[in-house]
Amino acid sequence: MPKNKKELPRNVLVMRFSALGDVAMTIPVVYSVCRSNPATRFIFLTKKSQASLFINPPANLVVLGIDFKAEYPHAYALWRLFAKLKKEYGIDAVADLHGVLRSYMISMSGLLRGVTVHMIRKGRMHKRALTRPRNKVMLPLISSRARYREVFYRFGFSMEEPFVSIYDGAADTALFASITPPKTPDEKWVGIAPFAKHKGKIYPPELMEKVVEELSATPGVKIFLFGGGDYEREILGRWAQTYPGVVSLADKKHGFTVEMALLSYLDTIVSMDSANMHLASLVGVRVVSIWGATHSYCGFKGYRQHESDIIQLPMTCRPCSVFGNKPCMRGDYHCLRGISPQIIIKKVKSIIE
Repeated sequence: MPKNKKELPRNVLVMRFSALGDVAMTIPVVYSVCRSNPATRFIFLTKKSQASLFINPPANLVVLGIDFKAEYPHAYALWRLFAKLKKEYGIDAVADLHGVLRSYMISMSGLLRGVTVHMIRKGRMHKRALTRPRNKVMLPLISSRARYREVFYRFGFSMEEPFVSIYDGAADTALFASITPPKTPDEKWVGIAPFAKHKGKIYPPELMEKVVEELSATPGVKIFLFGGGDYEREILGRWAQTYPGVVSLADKKHGFTVEMALLSYLDTIVSMDSANMHLASLVGVRVVSIWGATHSYCGFKGYRQHESDIIQLPMTCRPCSVFGNKPCMRGDYHCLRGISPQIIIKKVKSIIE
């Protein structure tokens, strides 16, 4: 570790390309390290579609959104990318928070140019022990955020300013005026994000509809549905038309600036183990998270979220995968179907009441 601040890198390239939830989990760490080390400039490289997620960034953070498939589709192009970044930003260190082939190629390009590189340690062996079918080692692993922090600690950076929210105060209500009027004092706003990338993380829509139905009948409760894509848009649109006080945000792409501002005014949100859990965590909103094939022990719990707000069943086959992308060994996804809608409703009401 460097003996003093003068030995710290001056321009650090930070890389995390996907998925959205993983990029969101970098923000508490990256904002904290930026604010705690104002003499260093951090250049965050990510996918173009995710660059706008970095709302109100610190002054010494530069976010670059890249369309890799169109602009840098092969190894030689990635080497050219690093050469370009080094020339433009004077890169003298690389923090690889992703650990995939694309980031390896960029890191290798830096190493060959004499740049200091530190990479994330993913703990794959421990994750395999946690998700194997038999003889599981059911111990909580360190969080992904802790793994990100470790990368910066190896450079010698401090993180003295803890992250609270991407907003210094309240977000501007004008940002989401086209979706809903401002919140009134007697209203409770509840978000519901019922979908995820993989089936092993999706609470059955017919059961989630029962949650929407009962909460919408609760006086003073307004529900906002989060999702995207044709399949999700159809289901959420039907719920919004059927039940009073329910608004779907899936009708069009509002963008992170709008949706994050709206998220910050929610009293709570019901989410799967998905990106929405992490987006809500960035604005300090309490999340009722539902876990099926995956488990919070894998290290993906939302930032500063409560263990008591996690809803999951104690099953010996859980977790069966880190990402929820493996077929159910039982064939019935009881880890999700076995969760009663009343459990979710009771937890939400305990928060908003």
